[in-house]
Amino acid sequence: MRRPVLFLLLIASLFGPFARSAGAAEEISTTTVVKIDGSIDRTLAGYLEEQLARAEEDGSAVVLQLDSAGTLDQDAVALAQRVHDATVPVIVWVGPAPAKAQGAGLLFSYASSLGAVAPGAGVGPLEPVDLSDARNAALPPRNELEVIANGWAEDFGKPMPLAFPDEPVPAQAALDGNIAQVAAVSITDLLAKVDGMTVHAAGGEFILRTRIAESESEQPVNVRFTDLGPIDRVLHAAASPTWIYVLLVVGFAALAFELTQPGFGFAGFSGIALLALGAYGLFIVPFSWLGLLLLLGGVGLMTADVQLRKLGIITGFGLLAFVAGSMLVFGTVAPAIDISPWLIGSFTVGAFLYWGFGLTVAIQSRERITSTQRGLVGLVGETRGDLDPEGPVFVKGTLWRGRSAGEPIGKGTRIRVRGGDGLILRVEPEPEPEGEPAHPDGPERRDEPERG
Repeated sequence: MRRPVLFLLLIASLFGPFARSAGAAEEISTTTVVKIDGSIDRTLAGYLEEQLARAEEDGSAVVLQLDSAGTLDQDAVALAQRVHDATVPVIVWVGPAPAKAQGAGLLFSYASSLGAVAPGAGVGPLEPVDLSDARNAALPPRNELEVIANGWAEDFGKPMPLAFPDEPVPAQAALDGNIAQVAAVSITDLLAKVDGMTVHAAGGEFILRTRIAESESEQPVNVRFTDLGPIDRVLHAAASPTWIYVLLVVGFAALAFELTQPGFGFAGFSGIALLALGAYGLFIVPFSWLGLLLLLGGVGLMTADVQLRKLGIITGFGLLAFVAGSMLVFGTVAPAIDISPWLIGSFTVGAFLYWGFGLTVAIQSRERITSTQRGLVGLVGETRGDLDPEGPVFVKGTLWRGRSAGEPIGKGTRIRVRGGDGLILRVEPEPEPEGEPAHPDGPERRDEPERG
């Protein structure tokens, strides 16, 4: 008899802790606040996946601070399922006001362990789930999505939500419709209100310990705030139709300016950088090739008219193509992220003034300076600084930028102009003639020089 009893006691000692832990909720006192702001593109989706995985490793509850109109060419249902399948509690808070949770954001609320909303925030509608419209055809029908979303809520013991809202609803309607269970105006308010709550997750049942301690007698909690890094933030911003449009237009404007200047300078390199970011955005956001070609063609026609030194019919056709391209290039995306007509109108007026007048004036000014330079060839002047190889030179009452044609030239040296490189005079030392003053410009040296 003794051996069976000892065997049973051994079994109980081995499996007793597991049996108790299976029926008891686990306290969790570490919280990670993850900010999801804007369209959920490739960068933001990867960031979400990374933070959920890290929270699971650390045993940390997650608060998704959500303000999004939906995904951008990403699988919204799969992302919401990832939120639901997290082994740690995931609280989705739509806030602060006037934040919104539309499309995939609405699905996140259903898939979460606990839904929360800030007064003044908006929740819904479901459509479009994906703002690019490229994946909407592949999504399950609305009634199937409702079954999936209600199943997520049922898995975690939350009240059964009502049907998906057909339009944005305020915080109170979201609470009444069981889309959210808590109202909180801020993260600190949310952490205080959910403290002590028991919630469910794929990893089991958890008691939340989230209230930030205000005295030494209270249990300390650990709250960690995360956000996109600087590079990811730039890439996320670039994956927006509005910013892509701005980057493309400003980038081409910078390159057009370089055509009016000698060499290739800061404006040109800046234009290339802006266009590179715009091209990255075009890989993320679906666009119309016709719209893009019209936009680029319009810029090309206006730039060609600048080179022809006139404001005529070519500029008119270029401006029409520019407007048509601006309206069509992102015509397939959802209205929530499409380019504002006011922005298109402002850029159209700006393009007309910039290409039609600004660049023309720049070219005319450059030609006047170049013509003046040609008249300086052969004249004698003086260096007003060291030329190694470039520096200031004073010729015919005006201060210019000079470049030594050979060895470095010291300050105060008599020089002769041998030519011009753009806006820079090419000079070489001139021997001092016998019987003449050391400074050929004489009294002009005491005058305040003009800049050329």
